[in-house]
Amino acid sequence: MGMDFSTLRSLITRYCVGEETWVDSRTIYIGHKAPPPGTEAFIQQRYPDNRITSSKYTFWNFVPKNMFEQFRRVANFYFLIIFLVQLIIDTPTSPVTSGLPLFFVITVTAIKQGYEDWLRHKADNSINKCPVHVVDNGRVTRKQSRNLRVGDVVFVKEDETFPCDLVLLSTSRPDGTCFVTTASLDGESSHKTYYAVQDTKAYITEEEVDSIHATIECEQPQPDLYKFVGRIHVYMDSEPVSRPLGSENLLLRGATLKNTEHIYAVVIYTGMETKMALNYQSKSQKRSAVEKSMNSYLVVYLFILISKALVNTLLKYAWQAAPERDEPWFNQRTEAERQRHIVIRAFTDFLAFMVLFNYIIPVSMYVTVEMQKFLGSYFLMWDDDMLDPELGERAVVNTSDLNEELGQVEYVFTDKTGTLTENNMEFIECCIGGSVYVPHAICNGQVMSGAGMDMIDTSPGPSARDQEELFFRALCLCHTVQVKEEETVDGIKLGIHQGKSTSFYISSSPDEVALVEGMKKLGFTYLRLKDSHMEILNRNDEIERFELLEVLTFDSVRRRMSVIVRAASGELFLFCKGADSSIFPRVVSGKKDEVKARVERNAVEGLRTLCVAYRRLSAQQYAEVCGLLSEARLALQDRDKRLADAYDRIETELILLGATAVEDRLQEKAADTIESLHKAGMKVWVLTGDKMETATATCYASKLFRRTTVILELTTKRTEEQSLHDVLFDLSRTVLRPDLSSDLGEFSDFGLIIDGATLSAVLRPEESNCGNYKDIFLEICRNCSAVLCCRMAPLQKAQIVKLIKMSKEHPITLAIGDGANDVSMILEAHVGIGIMGKEGRQAVRNSDYALPKFKHLKKLLLVHGHYYYIRISQLVQYFFYKNVVFMFPQFLYQFFCGFSQQPLYDTTYLTLYNISFTSLPILAYSLLEQHISTDILKKDPSLYRDIGRNCLLRWPTFVYWTLLGVYEAVVMFFGAYFLFDNTTFTSNGQMFGNWTFGTLVFTVLVFTVTFKLALDTHYWTWINHFVIWGSLLFYVVFSLLWGGIIWPFLNYQRMYYVFMQMLASGPAWLSIILLTTACLVPDVAKSVLWRALWPSTTEKIQLADRLYQGHLADFTPLTSLRSGLEQDQHSRWQQEDQHSRPTWCGPCASALPRTSP
Repeated sequence: MGMDFSTLRSLITRYCVGEETWVDSRTIYIGHKAPPPGTEAFIQQRYPDNRITSSKYTFWNFVPKNMFEQFRRVANFYFLIIFLVQLIIDTPTSPVTSGLPLFFVITVTAIKQGYEDWLRHKADNSINKCPVHVVDNGRVTRKQSRNLRVGDVVFVKEDETFPCDLVLLSTSRPDGTCFVTTASLDGESSHKTYYAVQDTKAYITEEEVDSIHATIECEQPQPDLYKFVGRIHVYMDSEPVSRPLGSENLLLRGATLKNTEHIYAVVIYTGMETKMALNYQSKSQKRSAVEKSMNSYLVVYLFILISKALVNTLLKYAWQAAPERDEPWFNQRTEAERQRHIVIRAFTDFLAFMVLFNYIIPVSMYVTVEMQKFLGSYFLMWDDDMLDPELGERAVVNTSDLNEELGQVEYVFTDKTGTLTENNMEFIECCIGGSVYVPHAICNGQVMSGAGMDMIDTSPGPSARDQEELFFRALCLCHTVQVKEEETVDGIKLGIHQGKSTSFYISSSPDEVALVEGMKKLGFTYLRLKDSHMEILNRNDEIERFELLEVLTFDSVRRRMSVIVRAASGELFLFCKGADSSIFPRVVSGKKDEVKARVERNAVEGLRTLCVAYRRLSAQQYAEVCGLLSEARLALQDRDKRLADAYDRIETELILLGATAVEDRLQEKAADTIESLHKAGMKVWVLTGDKMETATATCYASKLFRRTTVILELTTKRTEEQSLHDVLFDLSRTVLRPDLSSDLGEFSDFGLIIDGATLSAVLRPEESNCGNYKDIFLEICRNCSAVLCCRMAPLQKAQIVKLIKMSKEHPITLAIGDGANDVSMILEAHVGIGIMGKEGRQAVRNSDYALPKFKHLKKLLLVHGHYYYIRISQLVQYFFYKNVVFMFPQFLYQFFCGFSQQPLYDTTYLTLYNISFTSLPILAYSLLEQHISTDILKKDPSLYRDIGRNCLLRWPTFVYWTLLGVYEAVVMFFGAYFLFDNTTFTSNGQMFGNWTFGTLVFTVLVFTVTFKLALDTHYWTWINHFVIWGSLLFYVVFSLLWGGIIWPFLNYQRMYYVFMQMLASGPAWLSIILLTTACLVPDVAKSVLWRALWPSTTEKIQLADRLYQGHLADFTPLTSLRSGLEQDQHSRWQQEDQHSRPTWCGPCASALPRTSP
């Protein structure tokens, strides 16, 4: 057979599967009109209606769906099994003891989730029932938004929001354009220009629009807001006319019409298929290190529970093996029960013991943790220090699940423009050939009076005058800036100055506005775009008109943009501006060396530079350009790639005109914030798309790099001189050389600079035998305190974050940025933070936390993060500890009751222990505790190191808390046992029964765990006092009521008068005091001994703060505390009089006034 297999495969694909071009496209009939006969088959497709559904549940599926989701949690499912076991078999405790706490947890969570979903339903209904105007049979009618269908023609007025995704057909403006703000989509308040279809823009009335006969072919819905590919076929009297459709023709749902009286547009995507709805997709669930520790502890306690049940089951049957110890007669076992197989009996007893000891698993801990995270997040949002008066914005918490992760950050990845810098561009200078032009001043975007220009170096001669004016014209024409004559805000008209209307420049890029305003300072003013003609006012106050023929838009890959214009003389020009790396390779003439030198000098000073070039086109060349662009734009498949290829072919043989320099200043306190992060032990990486020189200058200005920093370069320039393998090994030897400390100081400080191209080579899978470059690169990065990655694409930013996140140490990463290009790394990092900047709100919407300014990151991590971690780690350890103390006496009790599964505590105590008696004190502690004052944490960032690497939830700490719980349980049980042995306690000589014994142990238990928390509390407020002493009082009052009244709804009341009988006994009171003290003394002694012999930095600070009566941060250099605190303390005590020195106890000292976050 001679047929090629590729040909056969393409034929099979075409005739059996269908052309790929048509698989991912849809056909829309405008106005639901069938095309003319003979064109194509009229197949009315079915599309979803225009309902938006952001809710999770419906009335019918709420209960089953919510229950399914809740019981997917291991703890909930475990308690459900225990509850079912209690219902099925004869167990020692009532099913209420497990069912009530579980019911409480499930109900509270369901109510919270149901209420949140009801709010979502309410918001959905308000949107879906919103009225919209539709053109129907030549008239404008109204219908609800949810009833819109694909193919409807809608009529939208100024300041109305688009109800779905639309293709623009015509507008009230004669040039067929309209202005739109997309603030609800990406946060950008600037006005963007959209264009009507060329062949339909003349249809401006309802009747004319209704007469349009056309179909649209476009891609299926996809979430990219900035991409749309399609074409429209307009059926005229003759052959149908086909026009390309792109993102400039697509109006997105949620955007608002501005500065345009009205528009007509056809519905393309509806409901959940709109681009805005497709971007609702939930982010991947992030889990904190604390949550992972909780799950690990839960598994350990589950094994302890199973072991307890297994041991008791084995011991029971070993004890009953003797004939005299068989089941006693009063158990009233039937013969059938006695004759059951021993395996079945043993398994039943095992389950009964599991039920008896199941409270060692703290189900209420999950509810308390959720409440602590939710309520604790409000402290962050209420913090006045994180309010930006300029923006009027506070910090925003998008998810409270990661609060404690803010105290564990090891790597900070930050964007540069708009994050470290203000993204407020100021035109500094321009260089044309060898001449440099500096305008007098541009202040906040306003043109100062009497402005002219200063010329540095030599003035251009007459021959260079034309080049100079051509440069100014290029910058006045090569942009996408819009001119607004006046702006109305809250009814007040802006832009009227001394009775004359002045113009405002609006653009999605602050750089473009700065450049156009700079040209205005230098004598060339861009006036407007009218009827496809751009008008500029030259130095002689003459208006020049240029017909705008084509715009080759900017993209992050090309890093340049171009326009093709026709001058009044008929000459055709292509003006191009872009990054030096994308312009210089395309230049064939011009003063390249002089301009390049100036660009490099400006970049070193931290200025943002652009190069400007041009090319004259002949009529034939322009015709070829039009053909290339038309062919690429009409393609439905791979349109972006074809356009990029066309742009590359067009933007060649350029003549260099000059370069510009724009300054983007550092944000306030950005340098101080980075310095504090370094002192806190965090490694800061800057990931930016800027050129290396500009980014390096910013890093020095922000103190990311210091004068003593040894800069290592891993750039394309160096890899061109050496192989990548050699460069990596050279850098590796440099940072790992053993004699380095003697050469560069004891603590060597390295900084690494890498560019995007080299990073791609490093991350590329290596095919040779040179090994994996990623491991060497990671080893170099670990030994660098700061890393600068320049010329980075958005995807590369996420790759860098993922590379560090997945390294063998698994460090906690934080990414912070302000633009859409930062979203990928924000989603990838453990903690994502968005800055409310000028590049839109996409970063804010996709982040876990949002901050007004970069400087607020300091307090977010060093204070709030520190507190969050300390509080929740104590909460987790305390919950497991108090449940060990609770259940271990029950385990010991089985040795004294013949392993009969007799409970030690009353059913009510079992149920309410975690819900009522001990829940509020730890919740208040986890919300309010401040072991060190806010001012000290801000002043000494190194304290952040003391809580790093999840140190408070490591296994040794967990084992200590568990052993402490076992010790206290042993003391309580055996202390009460031996005190009661052969002793009468009541006045009438009666012995205490088993319920009195259990109640005594339980009373000591409640007082012990509550006092333990009180001793650990450093920061006392009235809330702490209320919940701690109030919980103890509530326990006593409840026990008196529960045992002092005969409750008619109870079948039996074994606790009647038990608590009052116990309190009537003097020895019982003494036992409670002695046993509580005996339980607490070892832990207190250990803490005192450790503080005296091996104090941590935190404990040193606490002691010093106590000596200075809570005002340590006001006048003490904290760095001295690390080395000489002991000597300073000793001398201070000797100098002060014995009677005058402060003798604060722990609670009193920590009760001194401090500022709560």
